[in-house]
Amino acid sequence: MALEMKVPSPGESITEVEIAQWLVEDGDYVTKDQAIAEVDSDKATLELPAEASGIITLKAEEGDAVAVGQVVCLIDTEAKAPDSSSAGDEGGSGNAAKDVDAQRDKTENTSDSKKAEAKIETPSKPTTPVQKQDTYAKGVASPAARKVLAEKDMDASQISGTGRDGRITKEDAIKAKPSMGTPGAGRRGESRKKLSMLRRKVAERLVLVKNETAMLTTFNEVDMQPIFDLRSKYKETFKERHGVSLGFMSFFTLACVKALQEFPAVNSMIDGKEMISYDFQDISIAVSGPKGLMVPVIRNAENLSFRGVETEVKRLAIRAREGQITVDEMTGGTFTITNGGVFGSMLSTPIINPPQSAILGMHNIVERPIVRDGGIVVAPIMYVALSYDHRIIDGKESVGFLVAVKEALENPEELLMNNDVKRALEL
Repeated sequence: MALEMKVPSPGESITEVEIAQWLVEDGDYVTKDQAIAEVDSDKATLELPAEASGIITLKAEEGDAVAVGQVVCLIDTEAKAPDSSSAGDEGGSGNAAKDVDAQRDKTENTSDSKKAEAKIETPSKPTTPVQKQDTYAKGVASPAARKVLAEKDMDASQISGTGRDGRITKEDAIKAKPSMGTPGAGRRGESRKKLSMLRRKVAERLVLVKNETAMLTTFNEVDMQPIFDLRSKYKETFKERHGVSLGFMSFFTLACVKALQEFPAVNSMIDGKEMISYDFQDISIAVSGPKGLMVPVIRNAENLSFRGVETEVKRLAIRAREGQITVDEMTGGTFTITNGGVFGSMLSTPIINPPQSAILGMHNIVERPIVRDGGIVVAPIMYVALSYDHRIIDGKESVGFLVAVKEALENPEELLMNNDVKRALEL
């Protein structure tokens, strides 16, 4: 009996997926729950498990876009599993015969090889007149000219010689100038690769945001020294106690939660002619995965401690990088944090993650001179950027939000830890 395997629905609002890669070949025997394909939706890459054991017949090619519910393969459930012992040992007489044949072949090959070696002749050397003719052939560069051309990264075919019989002289090479429109001697290959459905959907969404939102970006800088001091003092104890590192994401996440509660317009979005505001903070975090950028969500971040945020960030990042993230884990989110600093970015204007209305961009931390208590000191500084939809967020809310984030990060003990560091870190 042939079982029809159809594309399951990977999530709400998803109507089609793309066959990213078949993990089996047509005619293979597969077992139940074995991963047979990877499929791309517009939000994630998922594995497609076999629904039964049997011989598989593929009905779609890699790269095909298939609708949810469409048949992509057949599994012959009546087929038997291949017997690994079917290619067993043969009888002793057969092995003996094979040994005789192998010995005869070896003897014949050795004999043939010796006959072939006897027929090999030593090639004759070219005569002196031919060498002279080649030396003065048209377009041939002299040794001195070749050296000059090599320094200019030029080929002899690119210039004309003025020497005897068209030979390229050293003077010709010195006067030669490479043409700006002529390809050099380097490689000029190209390759084409079809974009995955995830990448195409991301591209569409980014263009949509640029065209349909009134996006602006405001900037500020944060003195990270207080956070550096806290991490230096407590990070080892924190890791021993909780099994996760005390990173920057927990400070930024909790600072954003506090600022979102103070400026609820930033925690809102537009739905037609209405503005929807939320009394919870679901923080999306941008993670670079094998298939591209993914944005899993930390649910109800307002209820999490430093340990809770770091644990959830680690869990989601690992799942995204191993391709195990689900659509549900990336659905929703009321605000996004993206960290370009891990790649060395000094400053950028992040693009809003629709349908959200704002996104915070973190960047690298560089020691810079600043004024502190009336004196110039060197401090670890991070530039931060808030991109926002000006249709529902005014300058007062956007700038006020970013200032609130800055203040919380520069005074974490008072504003994020209620002046009780050990209790806040659960030490």
